[in-house]
Amino acid sequence: MNIGTIFFIEPFSWTAIGASILCGLIIGIERQVRGKPAGIRTSSLIVLGTYLFVALSLLSATESTDPSRIIGQVVTGIGFLGAGVMLAKKDMVIGVTSAAVIWALAALGVCIAIAGELVAIKLAIVIVLILHGVDVVELNFESLTKGIHAKYTNWRQPRP
Repeated sequence: MNIGTIFFIEPFSWTAIGASILCGLIIGIERQVRGKPAGIRTSSLIVLGTYLFVALSLLSATESTDPSRIIGQVVTGIGFLGAGVMLAKKDMVIGVTSAAVIWALAALGVCIAIAGELVAIKLAIVIVLILHGVDVVELNFESLTKGIHAKYTNWRQPRP
């Protein structure tokens, strides 16, 4: 067994796998630094897993199969994963942004398989700019954090 055989992963691409991990890293760092659900590990695995599912579905496409059905099932499954990070507490629903991030992570995996790695990396940066940029705007405009959009900061119990 030679080194080439060990690292041979056809039909997948090491570039696409690296891009999946990088996209997860870009978004996961933002989430983890801020103490939010779906940190580096989870984000990378969501993007990578979605890429693998879509790449395999494209590989198995024939005249009688439809790879877009796999994408639809991934979207549905990721919706359940996102629902798991949401929490209703008092009169608030917490974790909606984290659920949306999980959905966007899956979209990046689809993007890597269909549109390409560089497009997905650029979109990961856009996602982080949205996550960070909206916080900056909200800090400067108190009117954006009223009512249902109020910041709820005490949702975590301190660890002993």
